[in-house]
Amino acid sequence: MKRGKYRKGVFIVIYRKVNDEIKYLILKRKLHWKGWEFPKGGCKKAETGKKCVAREVKEETGQKPMKIQKQNKSGKYKYSRKLSDREGAIGQTYALYSVEIKSKKIRFDKTEHSGYKWVSFNQANKMLKWPNQKACLRIVDKSLI
Repeated sequence: MKRGKYRKGVFIVIYRKVNDEIKYLILKRKLHWKGWEFPKGGCKKAETGKKCVAREVKEETGQKPMKIQKQNKSGKYKYSRKLSDREGAIGQTYALYSVEIKSKKIRFDKTEHSGYKWVSFNQANKMLKWPNQKACLRIVDKSLI
């Protein structure tokens, strides 16, 4: 039996510091499924994790990262259905990164997302759709305290 392949990717918890408070960026997904998520994406063939993160942050927010930190978390998940733009992949592996950006103004990709919000940890935890993203948010939040 042939096993499917997993697309290599990154989960990116983006934050900014506002006075003494940390605000997290969440995006409203509209491509493939609907709901709130943080930025994520697939890595190109020879791309390192940090290069992939910098490119994805620029593509999904229009911003340049001030600080990129690899977190001690990785995982994988299966797609709920076949996705035509995923070149036969049945799911995605991910490594978790946290990224600090300066500006609150976001230019998101309107084909993937319909909006964004800067929210507190508690708000983000309630709004995020997927348990693996909630777990990643907790890891990043603890690393910033």
